[in-house]
Amino acid sequence: MPDRPLANLDGRTPLEASETPFMDDLVKSSELGTVNHIPKGMKSGSDVGNLSILGYDPQECFTGRSPLEAESIGIPLGPNDVCYRCNLVNIVNNNGKDFMDDHSAGHIDTETSKVIIDGLKEELQDNEFELYQGVSYRHILVWKNGLSKLETTPPHDILDQNTIDYLPTGPGSVRLRDLMRRARVKIKKIKNQNPELKSLNCSDIWLWGQGKKPVLEQFKSIHNIKGSVISAVDLIKGIGKLAGLDVLNVEGATGYLDTNYKGKVESALDSLKENDFCMIHIEAPDETGHEGDYKKKIQAIDDLDKKVVGPIVEGLRDKYDDYKICIVSDHPTPVELRTHSYEYVPYLIYNSKLNTCNHNQKVFSERSASESGVVIENGFELLGHFFKK
Repeated sequence: MPDRPLANLDGRTPLEASETPFMDDLVKSSELGTVNHIPKGMKSGSDVGNLSILGYDPQECFTGRSPLEAESIGIPLGPNDVCYRCNLVNIVNNNGKDFMDDHSAGHIDTETSKVIIDGLKEELQDNEFELYQGVSYRHILVWKNGLSKLETTPPHDILDQNTIDYLPTGPGSVRLRDLMRRARVKIKKIKNQNPELKSLNCSDIWLWGQGKKPVLEQFKSIHNIKGSVISAVDLIKGIGKLAGLDVLNVEGATGYLDTNYKGKVESALDSLKENDFCMIHIEAPDETGHEGDYKKKIQAIDDLDKKVVGPIVEGLRDKYDDYKICIVSDHPTPVELRTHSYEYVPYLIYNSKLNTCNHNQKVFSERSASESGVVIENGFELLGHFFKK
């Protein structure tokens, strides 16, 4: 959700330009500050950022993005297997050069992506490689007894750039490049064989985010409470599963503007009958940032406030006298960059019993959080602070 000031918004960020009455109301009785979820030397991403949000030091437990997603899907990984994220993407040729046009194949729906993945399995799978269906454009390739010391690049980091400079490099990269080449040919055949897919904004696969199976200490053993997590994204579900949290699946959750906000809220409130804590993950502000569309990002933030924060606050007030709410992001995704950046992100902590604040700010924004003067350098310490607040 955090962004940078935009000329099109008269020097405001999308968050500052959004209608957020529920978050702004919480701010007036909350601790407000900024927090860093991306340790120095690590890449800014949802994998590192969300491990940090859930109280894990990424420098100690992060092995790669893809194996976290594999855990969610239920992919059995051997100790020497290497997992790669396999995006369905669209690459366009311009004057003989290939440019990354869309990292999400037009936010392809899961049903359509299954047609593509099933066809790719016929072409790519053998005794060494296995391809697994995920959600939307997000899928998994497992390289049995494979290599992980390669350099790969997230496709959302190279939008509108020449892909030749970002293909996998290092030991074993020739194998992956060959898979990507064969996938391009196969996808073209699949689209030609299925007339309804000819206009599909999907031309290639992109392999990145590799790693081996990670191990996380159980959430309950750290904090002595039971918790749950709600997300449309396999990455977050995988972290939750490894942490021993209840992973709640909500029908119609897409990770985009059309996600089932109401279902997420209802599931979260219902989960608190048995759990002390629930994390609701909302992906749309990140996806619209990658699209470089500030109007859509404002819509995503408006929806977050109106369809998630407001109903959550109302639901908690109706049922409990004692409750806490933390609102925080894993990393910024500025629309002008169309990828992640490294600024500290705003957070607020509301405690219904304390009803006090540490500042004189009236709105929830990057600027107001910075002006509060409160800074948490190690993001993985925020959750413990939240529980003790």
